[in-house]
Amino acid sequence: MTASSSPLDIVVHVFGRTDVGRTREHNEDSFVVADLTTMNATLQPEVREHRPGARGSLFMVADGMGGAAAGEIASQMATEVVLEELDTWWRRSDATDGDTFAGALRKAVEAANARIHRYAIDHPENRGMGTTTTIAAILGDALYLCQVGDSRGYLVRNGVATQVTKDQSLVQRLIDAGELTAEEAEVSERRNIILQALGPEPMVKVDVTTQQLRRGDTLVLCSDGMSGQMRTADISRLVSEKSPDLMETCKSLIDLANENGGPDNITVIAARFEGFGLQPPESNDFVGHLPYVSPAEQRATMPVDAAMIADADLIELSLVTTAETEIPKADDGSAMRATTPIAPLPATATPRLSVGQLRIIFGGLTVAVAAWLAWVYLLRG
Repeated sequence: MTASSSPLDIVVHVFGRTDVGRTREHNEDSFVVADLTTMNATLQPEVREHRPGARGSLFMVADGMGGAAAGEIASQMATEVVLEELDTWWRRSDATDGDTFAGALRKAVEAANARIHRYAIDHPENRGMGTTTTIAAILGDALYLCQVGDSRGYLVRNGVATQVTKDQSLVQRLIDAGELTAEEAEVSERRNIILQALGPEPMVKVDVTTQQLRRGDTLVLCSDGMSGQMRTADISRLVSEKSPDLMETCKSLIDLANENGGPDNITVIAARFEGFGLQPPESNDFVGHLPYVSPAEQRATMPVDAAMIADADLIELSLVTTAETEIPKADDGSAMRATTPIAPLPATATPRLSVGQLRIIFGGLTVAVAAWLAWVYLLRG
């Protein structure tokens, strides 16, 4: 937060809405909006327009999966556990700094994963249940995001929407590896395969990112039932056309998703940030996926040759791009998310590797290649 800004000088306008869509029988999405200073988690007028206070504000979308009521249970459990954990480890903490806040958000998501995973073990009828989640939280003029799965966050600044989260999906990995374009990914048969969700595995890696908020920014969080049925330009247009009416903004985004087929549940939260506690937008502002690095991580990070990083990333991505997996089908025949570990399938019947095994393999290869490249670099020096 800048020296001249104060939470009392920032005003949050927010609204959220969820819809079953046109093909599903029930809604497995959940969302929550909360003033973390008062722990008021409603859409009553005092939250729909509020000053975030010393503990900030939370916006969360969870997209459940697992069939029957399992997905609904998972997404609802995720929102409840995250709020409980933040109440315990953040609101009641003496610390008020951003690093503690980011750490509390990460721990809350990890706790939600553990709770859902334990529930599935204790209730075999819900085996395979899980949920994606995208969480955004503000503290002062900083926005923090936690990502697991393929729900999304967009930031609309000066009428232009930019995706600020990165899907944890197979097609996103293929895009990063240069094997697939964004346009090809939109129609790929693999677009419903996600690499992580809360619940299926005992451990989860939370992608924590950050953005600097500016006056007039609008945040849009949504399940893939919305983002999968429109382009980023549509979000820019509707947010700009309906501003400042966030209720109408949410309705228009859901209506467009339904007009384009509505094959899944649709959930959206729109939040606009105003007040003199925020600086106006600047032409050189960065908007996009920006990993959060804590001060401790910054101190511990040693300079690494750029070529070493690139080579290590290519090894991990090449392993993913050679993988194939089956897409499980829902009762209605539609493609469902698959959190089955992505592992190469040769002609012989080789068992799939677990997520933990893949992480060990990727990590080992990355370290080995980095060490070898460092040795070569030193010899050349």
